[in-house]
Amino acid sequence: MAKDYYELLGVARGASADEVKKAYRKLAVKHHPDKNPGNKEAEESFKEISAAYEVLGDAAKRAQYDQVGHDAYTRRRGGGGQGSDPFDIFSQVFGGSIFDSFFGGGREENGAQGGSDLRYDMQIEFEEAVFGAEKTIEIPRAENCDRCSGSGCEPGTSRRRCNQCGGSGQITMSQGFFSIRQRCPACGGAGERLEQPCRQCRGEGLVEKRKSLKVNIPAGVDTGARLRLSGEGESGRRGGPRGDLYVVLHVAEHDLFKRDGNDLIYEFPVPATQAALGGTLAVPTLTGAAELKIPAGTQDGTIFRLRGKGVPSLRGQGRGDLHVRIRVEIPASLNAAQRTKLEELTVELGEDAFPQRRAFLKKNARFL
Repeated sequence: MAKDYYELLGVARGASADEVKKAYRKLAVKHHPDKNPGNKEAEESFKEISAAYEVLGDAAKRAQYDQVGHDAYTRRRGGGGQGSDPFDIFSQVFGGSIFDSFFGGGREENGAQGGSDLRYDMQIEFEEAVFGAEKTIEIPRAENCDRCSGSGCEPGTSRRRCNQCGGSGQITMSQGFFSIRQRCPACGGAGERLEQPCRQCRGEGLVEKRKSLKVNIPAGVDTGARLRLSGEGESGRRGGPRGDLYVVLHVAEHDLFKRDGNDLIYEFPVPATQAALGGTLAVPTLTGAAELKIPAGTQDGTIFRLRGKGVPSLRGQGRGDLHVRIRVEIPASLNAAQRTKLEELTVELGEDAFPQRRAFLKKNARFL
């Protein structure tokens, strides 16, 4: 028994036209004979899903199909219900240029092809990301061959139209009762063949060379930023445009500062005595030391802000701030005399010197 068209495409009966088309596109690419040469099962699946889309992709046919059901509808159409050539349906849905990009059937005018884009991952220091820098990199990339000037032909020879495909870059293969277009195996889809390949590049028209480039890093970049160097990718074939170079930045961590957007965070350890008495701290910044006054009784975790001491904005809208988080440090070891004095001080201070503790004990008194 033939499969229901909705089941074939894997969509619900109430699926929208866009959902039906999306399902067909996915399955058509998966089962296309050019993707599965010699696979009869894939070929049959391709024909079935094409027949299903021919009906469900047309509002009138779909309404009739829903009304009479699968078996009755296919009987009316004479058996399997396959009316149009499945390749025509495929081409109508995808379009010629998209079809060619999937299966390599197309070629640009005169065989020109754009060069590939390149990616370069660059490690930079924290300060270079903050203030900007100029770096020099060296990359390997495909360049036009000097011997043949990128033509791929040995000097004194030329290209000729491919006899097998007649210059179209495609040949037609018969499979069953329909035909399939494939890239010409003789010319690789170029439509032309070399009289004699260049001895230096072996007919490719390109050779690998190393290129030194300067990269300007703007102030304020962060990890993941991509810098595009237009036209610094690989050379195109036969006069095609160059690709681009994308430099992806990775910023090293700093020994003191943590970054949060354009702000910086710095944790400053302060002795418990200084936190209790207050005073002035010499705080490091990326542009030199700055003074920070902390009041008496500063608690652990208190944050003070130094405006404009952070990272400059990439958009030129000022700088972020430096947030100094105080970490109150308790003495790690005491000798006998120090311990005695501290115990005496604790008694002398009493509960009034520790308001947070007093409030905490009051709230929790009923649980103690």
